Amino acid sequence: MSEVFEGYERQYCELSANLSKKCTASGALAGEQKKQKLSDVKAGVEDAEALIRKMDLEARSLQPNVKAVLLAKLREYKSDLNNLKSEVKRIASGNLNAAARDELLESGMADTLTASADQRSRLMTTTERLNQSGDRIKDSRRTMLETEELGVSILQDLHSQRQALLHANNTLHGVDDNIGKSKKILTAISRRMSRNKWIIGTIIAVLIIAIALVLYFKLAK
Repeated sequence: MSEVFEGYERQYCELSANLSKKCTASGALAGEQKKQKLSDVKAGVEDAEALIRKMDLEARSLQPNVKAVLLAKLREYKSDLNNLKSEVKRIASGNLNAAARDELLESGMADTLTASADQRSRLMTTTERLNQSGDRIKDSRRTMLETEELGVSILQDLHSQRQALLHANNTLHGVDDNIGKSKKILTAISRRMSRNKWIIGTIIAVLIIAIALVLYFKLAK
């Protein structure tokens, strides 16, 4: 819920309650006192309208789910303000004589104020329900954010594990290369040893034949 909207909302509720009291008081006055009181009420109504407009602008700038809740509140506040304007118009009417005015105060005005009180009661009930809905929306958003943070953490862990696997794979490739090189070296050494064996064997055979020939010629003499 927007803190700016809630600030305007508190101002409006306080102003609306104050204007309602002034309307009730001005209905029992006459002459200049009544005019002065009504002038104060009309000025307050203009201030209330300004707050309604500010709340409307603020609500429309928010996310759709929050905006729907706040606009529902605004409809109640606008209805409350219209009832207040109707009361001001009836009180400001100068065509009623004293008896009619007394009758209005005793009957019609009482009915209007009762209706206004009922309207305010319904408004308060609706406001409480909307606040509860707003709280549920806040809880849902909080849960969504926590879920999103958990998802990001899991993705980061998976990325770290992937990097570790890639590093291990690169290490294994390096080991395979080293093993291949070692095999080539051992094969070359083995070949050299085999060749050296043949050379040594040939030399030994030549020496034996030479010794045999020397002995043969000596014995033959």
